[in-house]
Amino acid sequence: MERKAPRRTKERILEVSLGMFNSFGEPNVTTNAIADEMNISPGNLYYHYRSKDEIVTKIFGQFEREMDELFAMQKDRKANVEDAWFWLHLVFEKIWKYRFIYRDLNDLLSKNRVIETHFKSILQNAAKSAERMMQDLKDTGQLNASKGEIAAVAINVVLTATYWHSYSYVMNPRNLDEAKAMGQGVFQVMAMIAPYLTGDARLLFEKLAGEYR
Repeated sequence: MERKAPRRTKERILEVSLGMFNSFGEPNVTTNAIADEMNISPGNLYYHYRSKDEIVTKIFGQFEREMDELFAMQKDRKANVEDAWFWLHLVFEKIWKYRFIYRDLNDLLSKNRVIETHFKSILQNAAKSAERMMQDLKDTGQLNASKGEIAAVAINVVLTATYWHSYSYVMNPRNLDEAKAMGQGVFQVMAMIAPYLTGDARLLFEKLAGEYR
C-alpha cells in the first residue's frame, strides 16, 4: 500500500488551531498552547506563523474560499425545494466547521482587519444566494412572493444562519448535539420560506420538515 505523505507542519498548525479555537474559543487559545498541543517548540510555530492573528487570518481565508465555492454551486442549476434544503445543509456544515468565527465574531471583527472587511462580503453574497434560490423557486412556479418579500426573507435567512450556532450554544452549552442543531437550523431557515411555497413544493417542505419537528 502506498503511504500517504505526512502533512506539513504549516498545514497541521492550521488544523490543530482550528480545532482548539472551536473547542475553547479563539480568545482563550495562545500560540504556546497550540505549540504544546502539537508537541513542537514555540519557535517552530513562530517560523511558520509570526502571530496568532496570522493563523486566524489564514483559517478565515480557507473559510472564505469554501463559502465562495458553495455560493458558486448554487448558481449552477435551478433550485427546487429539495435542492434548497440540501444546499442549506452544506452551508450549516461550513458554519459548524468554522464555528469559532461565528461564536467569537464581534471580538474577531474588532481586532482582525481582514475579517472586518471580508466577512461583510460573505454575508452579502449569502443574501444574494438566498435571493437567487427563492427567485429560482418563483421562476419554476414553486414560490409566490414579490421582489421585496424575497429580499426581506433573504436577509432574515442570513441573520438566522449567522447567529444560529450562538443560539444553539446558549440553549445547550454543555451538550450541544451537532447534527440536531444543524438540522434545526436548516428547518428554521426553510420555515421562513415555507409560507411562500405553493402546491407540490409546499407538500415537499412539509415532508422534509417532518424529520425535524
